[in-house]
Amino acid sequence: MAKQRTRFPSDMLVLDRDASVPMHRQLYEKLRADILAGHLKADTRLPPTRLMAEDLGVSRNTVITTYDTLLAEGYLESRSGSGTWVATLPADAVTARNAVGRTDAPSLSARGNRMVNQPRDRTIPGHIPFHPGYPEIKGFPFSTWARLLKRHTRYSQEDLYGYHWVTGHPRLKASIAEYLQASRGVDCDAEQVIVVNGTQAALDILARVLVDEGDVCWMEEPGYIGAQNALLSAGARLEPLRVGPAGWTLDDDTLLAPRLIFVTPSCQWPLGCVMRMEDRLRLLQVAENHDAWIVEDDYDSEYRFRGRPIPAMQGLDKAGRVIYMGTFAKTLFPSLRIGFIVVPPHLSEGFKRVASNTGHYPSLLLQAALADFLSEGYFATHLRRMRRLYSERQKVFVGLCQRQLGEWLSIEENDAGMQLVGRFLDDIDDETLWRAAQRQGVNFSPLSRLFFKNPPDHGAILGYAGIDLKAMREGIACLRAAFIEIEAKRAPT
Repeated sequence: MAKQRTRFPSDMLVLDRDASVPMHRQLYEKLRADILAGHLKADTRLPPTRLMAEDLGVSRNTVITTYDTLLAEGYLESRSGSGTWVATLPADAVTARNAVGRTDAPSLSARGNRMVNQPRDRTIPGHIPFHPGYPEIKGFPFSTWARLLKRHTRYSQEDLYGYHWVTGHPRLKASIAEYLQASRGVDCDAEQVIVVNGTQAALDILARVLVDEGDVCWMEEPGYIGAQNALLSAGARLEPLRVGPAGWTLDDDTLLAPRLIFVTPSCQWPLGCVMRMEDRLRLLQVAENHDAWIVEDDYDSEYRFRGRPIPAMQGLDKAGRVIYMGTFAKTLFPSLRIGFIVVPPHLSEGFKRVASNTGHYPSLLLQAALADFLSEGYFATHLRRMRRLYSERQKVFVGLCQRQLGEWLSIEENDAGMQLVGRFLDDIDDETLWRAAQRQGVNFSPLSRLFFKNPPDHGAILGYAGIDLKAMREGIACLRAAFIEIEAKRAPT
């Protein structure tokens, strides 16, 4: 017998339009609190996002963001064909909430509120990972990696177990500098390399060090959401440096003078285009004119399948304005959590103090193993194998998408990168498709989430690098089912 539906008490939601807390966060906190307190009982059906938005007088995206967050955290559940419902929580959840929940607790700082209100993009366990930037894991030489780790755990070397090297193990810094000089044209020595806990740690450090409250930062649009989050959390005012098929819009005279410019010139995130040499030189001149920093995120430039690799912009910089950053998350595996920053020589001493004070430095044991992995040639061998594999997978992936999804999606091969952007042929909301794909067990990133000022484009950012042919076929079939589902719901009855 079907469960009886509990009516949603829409009059219980009151949002404060004058509060500093964003509307989506107010709605999230109100719904979550009412679920935990038992005011919203299990098997209560929530109104559709459009009706909820109309009732509250807010944008539909506000409601969509709230529902998605509560769905991901398990407070709501989506039932195929019947909408969104309050989930059945463990019996002790409400008890625990009532025991520790306090309405008179101290408030967060302004920076804290900005940080907790930033969106996040993540992989979902158990879903086929079309998530962008996700590398091939099974093909990594874990036996070699285990041997290198064992080499350093066998002996209690003090330099691996103390506080000596907060900016990175000297051998790893030297290996990174040598690799960057040879493969990326980066002008640096080991003392300029700062080893950190991945890309987001690098962005957090750079935002803290380079940006003051209210500073204008040019941010690519669409662009990397992690950079958006770090800069906004630091109090920056983002101005959209628009990117499209023709490249970067550097002649937009409506942009305010920047303090910092964030770019991904070698493989733009997420579009995959490459900044032309004349535009690189022009951007360096813009930074010079405005006395601004440039942060160059070179996140997966190793994966170029046609033509010669494009040298990093940092190598063109003669004024010490470009700060270069990279990661091993895309070339090795994400949970390694090792990235690096290359700073101008005059900043290297100061960044030692910053690294020490923030604690953004990874295990020296892992760093020592990684230094061996680079210096003994295993890294270069792995990269060659992955380039061939990803090139082959991209061709297969595009072919399957064109055959199975061609009536809804346009997608083409690219010269570089680990993901592709599929453009919709019809007026499809990418968040709606994302939710349908979740129900089918597939995860991708909606393109619209990467816009912060201009009206967003809609599309699907699809990672193909980390999935084999079997999972690829299954995932594309599930995406096809998601397209069919939303098409059926839009069809007139």
